[in-house]
Amino acid sequence: MVHGFASSFELNWRETGWVDLLSDAGREVIGVDLLGHGSADKPHDPSAYDHVEDDIRAALPEEGQVDAVAFSMGARILLGVAAAEPHRFRSLIVSGIGAGVFATGGSSDLADTIEHGSNDETSHIGRLFSQFAAGSGNDRQALAAFLRRKTAPLTPEQLGRITCPVLVVIGDQDFALPVEPLVEAFPNAKLVVLKGTDHFATPKDFKFLDAALQFLGAT
Repeated sequence: MVHGFASSFELNWRETGWVDLLSDAGREVIGVDLLGHGSADKPHDPSAYDHVEDDIRAALPEEGQVDAVAFSMGARILLGVAAAEPHRFRSLIVSGIGAGVFATGGSSDLADTIEHGSNDETSHIGRLFSQFAAGSGNDRQALAAFLRRKTAPLTPEQLGRITCPVLVVIGDQDFALPVEPLVEAFPNAKLVVLKGTDHFATPKDFKFLDAALQFLGAT
């Protein structure tokens, strides 16, 4: 289970009830805190985050496959790992992402907002992320460095290598919309749209939980 930006395994998945429900269903839960987040180290040098995908690889078992669940930025990073090593995954559940995974361009403006705080000229989304980054345990400089790391957009060809079943979940009020180009890139994908749900409310939406448990056969 991989969390979103400025969050952690505890905040995204344990506090929202996911860990308890999956454990009750007999599933072993492997939590990941990406570099710069949660209990992981928080370096301030952007180059330290160039290989943040390795945080996910390090959590994977040496043998066998896993079902992976991820949200937002964590889902984007998970897809990069799955595209490079599709044989390691039995299924994927990705949420809070859309066609933006194919977009070029960096996150320098958001990084500046995260590091220095928002102002009257900051976008609504930027203010929301800035408020989220101000949460307990977060290091603004580390989060800004995370956003400034070297990264490249994914391509439909890369995602086409992911042949396992994929569940894509997004709220109908999520700024990550549209989602259709992402869903169409997977050979075997199902889309669930959460009515009345925005980006930040997605992990705690019971409709998301129900869809994921059913997809995993954990009901």
